[in-house]
Amino acid sequence: MKKVIFKKFVKDVSLFFLVSIISISIIVWIIQAVNYLDLVSEDGHSFKIYFLFTLYSLPKIISKIFPFIFVISLFYILIKYELNNELIIYWLNGISKINFINNIIKLSLIFFLIQIIFTSLIVPYTLDKGRSYFRSSNIDLFSSIIKEKTFNDTVKNLTVFVENKNDNFLNNIIIKERINNNKSQLITAKSGEIIFTEIDKRMVLYDGKIINYENKQQSIVDFSEFYLNLAKYSTNTITNPKIQEMNSLNLLRCLDIMIKNNLINKINQKKNFFTGCDARISLPIIEENLKRFISPLFIILLSLCSSLVIFNNKNNGKFKTINVLFFLICLTLIIISESSISAAASSIENTLIYIFFPIVIFKTIYLIFYFKMNLKKLS
Repeated sequence: MKKVIFKKFVKDVSLFFLVSIISISIIVWIIQAVNYLDLVSEDGHSFKIYFLFTLYSLPKIISKIFPFIFVISLFYILIKYELNNELIIYWLNGISKINFINNIIKLSLIFFLIQIIFTSLIVPYTLDKGRSYFRSSNIDLFSSIIKEKTFNDTVKNLTVFVENKNDNFLNNIIIKERINNNKSQLITAKSGEIIFTEIDKRMVLYDGKIINYENKQQSIVDFSEFYLNLAKYSTNTITNPKIQEMNSLNLLRCLDIMIKNNLINKINQKKNFFTGCDARISLPIIEENLKRFISPLFIILLSLCSSLVIFNNKNNGKFKTINVLFFLICLTLIIISESSISAAASSIENTLIYIFFPIVIFKTIYLIFYFKMNLKKLS
C-alpha cells in the first residue's frame, strides 16, 4: 500500500514537472530565437542554420530552469495534497513525516542524475553541435547584409561599401579585402550584381579598379568586368569552441593537468595543453566544472527545503505566509547556486565552500527535523 501511494506522488510530481518544463522551455526558446534573428539579418546565415543553432540551444535552456521547475513541482503537488487532505492518507497508513521526506529525497536523486546528464553530456554536445554549423557555413544571404551608405564588415576579412542598392544590383561600390598580414586589395566599381544560388556564389563588378597592396608596394589594375568569389568568405560570427562546449572528459582532464602543474589562478601562463585547455583561462574552466558537476547537488537540498511544506497545516492561519517563506528560501538557494559560481572559482577555499555548502545545509536541516520528529514520538 505504501509503495502504491508513493508511486502516485512520484507520478504527479513527474507529470507536472514534465508539462511545466516543456511549456516554459518552449516559451524561453521562442524568445531567445527572436534575439538570434540577427544571425540571418546581420551575419547573413541561412534560416536553416539559424533554426538548427537555436534548436540545439534548447537543452541549455532546460538545464538552466531545471532546478526552479523542480521546486515549483514539489511545492505545487505538496500544497495541493495538503489542501485536498491527501497527505492524511500517508499518515493514516503509518508513514511518518521523516519517511515521507526520505522518499522525496530519493526522488530528488533521480532528478539530480538527470540534471548531471544534461549539464555534463547533453548541453556541451548540443552547444558544440549548434556551433559546428557556423564552422562549416559560408555566407548564405550575402545581399541581406549589405546596407546602403554603410561600411559592412560582417564578412571576415572583407569590408563592403555601397552607395545605392536595388535588390541584388549595386552602384558605386568600394570593397577592401585583407588577404594576409602583408597583402590586401581595394576594389572600386561603378556598378555590380550579386549572384547567389546553390551552385554559383559571386559578385560581378563592372568598370572599376583593383589596387593591390603587398609589402608596402602598390599596383593598380583596371577592369571592365570582375568576378569576386563569395563562397570563400565566412562571417565574423564566433566559431571557435567555447569552454561550455568542451567535452566533459576533456574539461576534467584539463582541470587535473592544471592542478598537477600548479597553474590554477596563474592567468599569465601561455601554455596550451591541448585544444581548449589554456592556462590563461583557468578560472572559467574551474567555473564550468562547478556548473556541470557541483551545482546539481543543490537539487537534493532544494527537495528537502520544499518538503518542509508538510509541516505546515492548512488550518494554520499563516499557512500561505509560511509556504511563501519556504518558497523564498528555496528561491534564494537557487540564486546562491547560480550567482556564487564565479566567486567559488576564484580560489580553492571558495571552491571548497561552494562544494560543501549544500551538503552541510542539507545535513543541518535534516538532522534538526529528524531529532524533532523523534522527540515528538518519545513525548
